[in-house]
Amino acid sequence: MLANDKPALGVGVVGYAFMGRVHSQAWRNVGAFFDLPYTPVMAALVGRSRPEVEVAAARMGWASVETDWKALLRRDDVLVVDVCTPGDSHAEIAVAALEAGKHVICEKPLANTVAEAEAMAAAAARASDCGVRSMVAFNYRRVPAVALARRLVSQGRIGEIRHVRAQYLQDWIADPEFPLVWRLQRDKAGSGALGDIGAHIVDIAQFITGDKLTGVSALTETFVKERPLAGTAAGPDGRPARGEVSVDDAALFIGRLAGGGLASFEATRFATGRKNALRVEINGSAGSLAFDFEAMNELWFHDQTLDADTAGFRRILVTEPTHPYAGAWWPAGHGLGYEHAFTHEVADFVGAIAARAEPSPSFADGLQVQRVLAAVEQSAAAESKWTPVEQSQPV
Repeated sequence: MLANDKPALGVGVVGYAFMGRVHSQAWRNVGAFFDLPYTPVMAALVGRSRPEVEVAAARMGWASVETDWKALLRRDDVLVVDVCTPGDSHAEIAVAALEAGKHVICEKPLANTVAEAEAMAAAAARASDCGVRSMVAFNYRRVPAVALARRLVSQGRIGEIRHVRAQYLQDWIADPEFPLVWRLQRDKAGSGALGDIGAHIVDIAQFITGDKLTGVSALTETFVKERPLAGTAAGPDGRPARGEVSVDDAALFIGRLAGGGLASFEATRFATGRKNALRVEINGSAGSLAFDFEAMNELWFHDQTLDADTAGFRRILVTEPTHPYAGAWWPAGHGLGYEHAFTHEVADFVGAIAARAEPSPSFADGLQVQRVLAAVEQSAAAESKWTPVEQSQPV
């Protein structure tokens, strides 16, 4: 027990770059803003380079470091393993951790392939029978405006879902001289814009509507086929050596929801001027909802049942204490930021562990998104042929 009489929940995070930093921020702050049943303890940070991970651990507040993630499985003080590595290692780490009796939260997409995701979902199901919990980290579900949108749909405020439009627009690799980082290599990332940001809009569309995609027709494109290899010497022409970009730069696809609604999706890293524009609009028989992460504290709502003379989209500032998650933070009107969604994610995960409940989204949910991504790639390879999404079977 700690001084506050709440049992300790030791955490080990694997990875200390972008996602590792964000997850570290969440574990460090969650107990200060949410009344949790456990006290998270930042036990260990894992990275392959000891000097670098020691610097990161000191900066972010971790008590110790490891250079091999397997060490976490042998540590009695680590009860949660948080996987923040590239997708090619998700399955190995998560399955081993679950089999060792550790609760697991894993970054998205769940895996690089459907087969890996199936193995992870099966391991999660077996572990759940023993009280071990797992969750895939689709953080945008925890943005208060997105959670409010889900609430309004579930309350029937926009009626029957007719259309979904979802976009994730970025421009961070529009420069053809941007180096060949791991996210642009299939063996490490699985896919490009599709899996990295397309997975988010698939999940967020299905989360808000409460419905699943049943089929897709898709196009993908790689605009820049080769990129400079970072850290290599310049060749005779004065330019660094180049390597093949083996993933998509952009993905476009249409789909149909199980309830009959139509959906369109666009994920691209070449939308110049757009930095992190995750957008979704849901049109229903009784109204519509619209959200853009670049204005993340706002949700736009149209009530179709109002008089046409005064009806129209109205802006909801999602900072009221009655709005999802917002009451844990600042006074009304004081907005939240990107990092807060991860704090909400961690709070929900800890709460589910204490309640012996299944966290959401589950590894099974992550598998379903993986099957959508696989159908998109299959369709694009077959000249946009309509491709059913494989339906989940019991794991």
